[in-house]
Amino acid sequence: MKKLLLTASIALTLMGCDDDTENPSLESDVQIAFMPDIHFHDVYGDFEDFPEHPGLTGSTERPAYIRSMAEQLGSTRLFNENYFALIAALDDVVERGIKHVALPGDFSDDGQPVHMRGFVEIINHYKEKHGLRFYAAPGNHDPINPIEEAAGDVYLGENGQEQQIKSLAKDECAQSDGSKGQPRYVDQPDGLPTVCTDDIRGYGYEGIMEVLADDGFYPQPDYLYYETPFSSQESRTDYSYDRALIESRFNNRQIEICSEGSGGIYKESSYTNCTDIADTSYLVEPIKGIWVLAIDANVYIPEGEQDGQMTFGSASSAGYNKMVTHKKRIIDWMTSVATRAKEEGKILISFSHFPMTDFYEGASEDLEDLFGEGSNQLARVPEDDVSRALAETGVAVHVGGHMHFNDTGKKSYQIDGQQYTLFNIQAPSLGAYIPAYKILTISPQSQIEVETVVVDEVPRFDELFDYYTMEHEYLTDNASTPEERDSIWNIDVLSSANYHEFTDWHLKELTRLNFVPNEWPLDMQLMIKMMSGDDMLILSQLQTDTTLCELADYLGYPLGQCNPANYSSTFEEDWEAAKAQAELVALEAGLTLDDFASWTAEELAVDFFRLRNADGLALRDIDEVRLESYSVLTEQLSQIEVEVSAQDDQLNDIKVSELFKTRFSALFNIMKKFSTGEPSDRFLIDLEQQTLSDLSNDAAESTREQLQ
Repeated sequence: MKKLLLTASIALTLMGCDDDTENPSLESDVQIAFMPDIHFHDVYGDFEDFPEHPGLTGSTERPAYIRSMAEQLGSTRLFNENYFALIAALDDVVERGIKHVALPGDFSDDGQPVHMRGFVEIINHYKEKHGLRFYAAPGNHDPINPIEEAAGDVYLGENGQEQQIKSLAKDECAQSDGSKGQPRYVDQPDGLPTVCTDDIRGYGYEGIMEVLADDGFYPQPDYLYYETPFSSQESRTDYSYDRALIESRFNNRQIEICSEGSGGIYKESSYTNCTDIADTSYLVEPIKGIWVLAIDANVYIPEGEQDGQMTFGSASSAGYNKMVTHKKRIIDWMTSVATRAKEEGKILISFSHFPMTDFYEGASEDLEDLFGEGSNQLARVPEDDVSRALAETGVAVHVGGHMHFNDTGKKSYQIDGQQYTLFNIQAPSLGAYIPAYKILTISPQSQIEVETVVVDEVPRFDELFDYYTMEHEYLTDNASTPEERDSIWNIDVLSSANYHEFTDWHLKELTRLNFVPNEWPLDMQLMIKMMSGDDMLILSQLQTDTTLCELADYLGYPLGQCNPANYSSTFEEDWEAAKAQAELVALEAGLTLDDFASWTAEELAVDFFRLRNADGLALRDIDEVRLESYSVLTEQLSQIEVEVSAQDDQLNDIKVSELFKTRFSALFNIMKKFSTGEPSDRFLIDLEQQTLSDLSNDAAESTREQLQ
């Protein structure tokens, strides 16, 4: 399987140890693969309680049970092709001789029984045939809710139509009195009938832990050591498997959480809605000398009872920002684990679903200023005081997921006269751009080699494409307006030559159909649609009071809400003067204006999200001429300090030179930060010196420098 293999060495020296950093209890190198955010969907699953399979038949040997392409291209992750990507990644793990695989959350898509069975079937195959061991930590999609709940989603049905599949207590699948129904079809006035099956309900914690009981959530006889935050002191000092098995029972792993904060010994008298919720965190020693800390960073905050049952807020944007306030017991336990690891000479590696540090390379405030509060998933960024609290636990190396990003975060703090440094290795998703996973190779010298493996080639990734063609034909035939036709996904997605290209198309369509229209200011959206790179360079030199409306007319993209009577009589003259200056600027950079004209602003928008998601891995997909052009525009716009406060309905009054320079100087500055932050592909961390060094190859460094 063709891949881009990116390796990095991390010198991991236990703080406070002697100068001889060799770990005598670790006899040879050990490798652990980290695969977060698989979002596994069993495309060939069977409903155990349904007499018929509602899946698609035709181009596949087995009936296919899949989400539509429209659903996939409206989500930050794929649903269907992840099935094949997981198999390809595990085949690669086997080929490399790796025996340990960590799953930092969202291994399932919404913890539904039909998908969980399929996931376990696949990983059991690799356990039985190849001797792999798996260690899971939950994400906000497994489970969606700490207790079992009704669920349902939209799938692709016959003839390209959408079909609802829902659990028996959900909406029309429930009885008229609201009680649980029976497996069946429920006819709909328009479209395909709803499929009712309890195999699509959402597991809670208990169901997830039971299904993956052998994969970290409970102790196993061959583990050298196992504990949870609820283990007794006796178990920690005199370990036995039998005692660990009893203490790790589901009912023994409950933590009190209140609406306002942590319960238990941390609870304040004013706290409300306090209730026990399972916590699945655990510490395992699978190989002598290595401690693997799996942290349950889901925080479901109780909101009050409804119909006699507690309701909870989503964990999707909570993460460690709420962990430090609502799960203090787990934070204290992490401190205990790190202290004991140091005392006992163990190499401690932690993982969880959520990031522990900022993953936007310090650009979070810039993103909020440009795109607004709540955009770009900013609620998921850990606050600095949260990263400080996590660093203070002593858990120095952490692998996270959740964002589907490739990134490395480093935070250092002086606390009580001692420096603590936290390194957060953000692993990408197999179901998004760029599809990849991380490998950590741990040596007796207390060194860890990190390798980021891009999964370019996935056998059978196009196995479902005939069904998507049917879907596209249906959507096209039933689109009655230009707006409806424009909202249909691009059929060129199905021309992808490999899985990497397919995920790149996924990001392109996400940018066009979701990210830009939903999060970018209207004036930026309009400029993105109408401009090429040469227009942008000319605008960077334009000195005029011309409005956005006049520019749109001039570029052949009339907005339909403008008053030509307000147009400047000297616009064309001003434009030509700016063009002449732009040609000189391009020439000084070794380029021509035609080089800038070779790319569109829509391609710029895609590159923005490529860099946001994949950091240095994205450079392989960005044309070199564009990179050079971006560098020139970044420099030309770097001194702009004008603010634009006009509203979307005031386009006729916005001065285009001010607008363009302000919006896009901010955009290019953010892209620069994305490209010049901590290295995430090949790097060296020395925990004794608490430093991080880039080990990128010359080609990657050259392209990275072009954005600086």
